[in-house]
Amino acid sequence: MSLPHAILTALLEKPSSGLELTRRFDKSIGYFWSATHQQIYRELGKLEQAGKIRALPSVQPTRGQKKEYEVLPAGREDLAEWVARPEDPKPVRDPLLLRLRAAGVVGGEGLGAELRRHLELHRRQLAEYEEIEERDFPVARLLTGQDRLRHLVLRGGIELETFWTKWLTDALRAFGDGTPCGSPDRVSPECDT
Repeated sequence: MSLPHAILTALLEKPSSGLELTRRFDKSIGYFWSATHQQIYRELGKLEQAGKIRALPSVQPTRGQKKEYEVLPAGREDLAEWVARPEDPKPVRDPLLLRLRAAGVVGGEGLGAELRRHLELHRRQLAEYEEIEERDFPVARLLTGQDRLRHLVLRGGIELETFWTKWLTDALRAFGDGTPCGSPDRVSPECDT
């Protein structure tokens, strides 16, 4: 049940409307905990019914006006309890890993292109994270408090993407990716000889 906690975190950082929350999820929290707009709005309703958030009073009540939410003490308490709760790491469940394993049994026709596609996606994500780090945390050693923790989360994303780009490059080498020797995308070892 981490989505309500992600929403409580975002609202404690800044009271927001549902639309603003979905935009913030798309730009930050969504990098490590994704949710659709419908899921966010549904969860806002549940959190409000549970007395953990409330819609801020509107200056001029107008039909169709967006509600802005803030966290109530019960929501802050729930979030603090969740932060302190022990939780085991989740096992990796990546379909690409299972597909690679299955290729060992049925053959890997066409899998090289998918590995290359994943490699490119992870390279792009890594570049985006590094750009965010350069823009938002130019002097990481001087960070304090919340900024240090936000940077730590970003560094986790950078390290994961670095792992995936290295692992996928190694997987393509081991797989013999089917790209002709001489091609700039070729990473198979038999071209190195």
